[in-house]
Amino acid sequence: MSTEEHVWRAHVVRRLRERNRKECDNFKEIIEQNNRLIDHVAQLKADNLKISVENEQLRNAVSTGGTGSNVAIATLEKKLLSQQEELTELHKRKGENSQMIVDLNQKVEQQRIIISEKEHSLVEQQTNNNRLRAEVQLLHSSLEELKKLNNTMLDEHTALQLAFSSLEEKMRGVQDENRRLLERLMQYKSKDADKLNEENESIIRKRSAKLKRDLEDAVREPSSSSNTASSPGAASLQRNSSPAQFVGGLIGDEDFDEAAINGAMEAIGLDDNEYISARFTAGDIAENSRASIDTLKATGYLGQANPTKILMKFEAHENESHAVRWSPVERMVATGGADRKVKLWDIGKNSTEPRAVLSGSSAGINSVDFDSTGAYILGTSNDYGARVWTVMDNRLRHTLTGHSGKVMAAKYVQEPIKVVTGSHDRTLKIWDLRSIACIETKFAGSSCNDLVTTDSLGSTIISGHYDKKIRFWDIRTEKQADDVLMPAKITSLDLSKDCNYLICSVRDDTIKLLDLRKNQVISTFTNEHFKISCDFARASFNSSGLKIACGSADGAIYIWNVNGFLEATLKGHSTAVNAVSWSPNNNLLASVGKNKRCTIYSES
Repeated sequence: MSTEEHVWRAHVVRRLRERNRKECDNFKEIIEQNNRLIDHVAQLKADNLKISVENEQLRNAVSTGGTGSNVAIATLEKKLLSQQEELTELHKRKGENSQMIVDLNQKVEQQRIIISEKEHSLVEQQTNNNRLRAEVQLLHSSLEELKKLNNTMLDEHTALQLAFSSLEEKMRGVQDENRRLLERLMQYKSKDADKLNEENESIIRKRSAKLKRDLEDAVREPSSSSNTASSPGAASLQRNSSPAQFVGGLIGDEDFDEAAINGAMEAIGLDDNEYISARFTAGDIAENSRASIDTLKATGYLGQANPTKILMKFEAHENESHAVRWSPVERMVATGGADRKVKLWDIGKNSTEPRAVLSGSSAGINSVDFDSTGAYILGTSNDYGARVWTVMDNRLRHTLTGHSGKVMAAKYVQEPIKVVTGSHDRTLKIWDLRSIACIETKFAGSSCNDLVTTDSLGSTIISGHYDKKIRFWDIRTEKQADDVLMPAKITSLDLSKDCNYLICSVRDDTIKLLDLRKNQVISTFTNEHFKISCDFARASFNSSGLKIACGSADGAIYIWNVNGFLEATLKGHSTAVNAVSWSPNNNLLASVGKNKRCTIYSES
């Protein structure tokens, strides 16, 4: 510290010397000139005194008389006058120089004040400099500690990475072993099923042979068909066989055609409803029998008639319509569009004016859904949020924000407590409506286009993604089941009422039917004119789960039955259809598309 003090003191002395030298250099000429003037004045005073003496002498001489001296007196007077003028000028210059010296002295004082301030500032800067040096030293020491800590963290990360790699290897081994065990289990179950099917087929063949003999005996009776029901064979059938056993025997017999089936129905007195019930019961006995489903289709007992008549058509939104959903308890439809509104329509009154307009969203609506009671409606939006409205008073109850991408789908989980949302930010979020907060985030790794929940408890969430995968999430165990890979990105999902079957609309212009009990695709629906309209096009099951509807880019709606047969093509839109929805209470179908309109179809 003494060395630093000596340095700055020497610096100050050097600067003061430089200042003195500069000030002396500036005033040196003035001082010399002033000194010369003073010497000159002294000389002039001496000369003036001498002239005065001479003048006195001349005056004395004049008073005594003399002519020659007059000329000398005049000369001396002129000389005296010039000397006085010169003296006056010198006095004037001396005054100016004195004033200049005063001004310069004032400037010197100002410069001294400035120098004093500079010296004070220099001391402060020196103090700050010392403080900053101390801070730099502390920062250097902190940096060294951080470097050591970073090296320690890197070592720990390397160790954890190695441990993770080891655990990952073990996990892959466990997964492979699990897969092998599952394959073995499936093989055992398949064998058990084959044995059970063989036993069922054996029983069915025996019953079919017995029923065939009884029917042949009944046909040989000479009485007319009106008395057939009282024949011994038919009485034997009614006494010895239930309707399910009787129909099951007929289904298992390859020699029986539909005429024989109808004759057998008349023989034992089965009406259509009993026949349908018996067919499904028999189907439970022989679940894998394809003939039972084909025969049901051929006889016209598979599902309801198709809604082919346009019941209503109205403009739902100012711009493109994105979503449509039926209320579970009323003949009411909810629609959502690019105009940022959710609208409710009373179809029961055939009104083309909205029953309510639900606002609050700041961007286009992507999906709408009711809770199971029809009291709340849930909507998702491109503004990264989801909202819950009450149907009774049309009020906005909750706003769920937290995603960093547009929210494409939302469903109730453990209603009315929780909601799950899927977003393009590659996450699914579970929300508690009591605290209006996100309680869990599931990272899917790909944009979510749609999701469904398996039951009212919402124990399993199924989500469809941009990376072509269907993901299964069990919220009770927080584990993710094996994904199901589709051939292209997924646009929508829908569950059958019993939650055993899932349809998935795929961007390769197909719809896949999955059996969730096996997690396998069991059927594919397609048509040469059918084209998925957009990345959020929605397909839908009907209430019985026997038919599937989906809109196409050509403005048509295609309806298939679960066996893969195209049953109807509905024309009601001039542009692409974005979403369809079957009514859960009757055979009505609603659709919306790019032309702003909503169309309601009913049975013809």
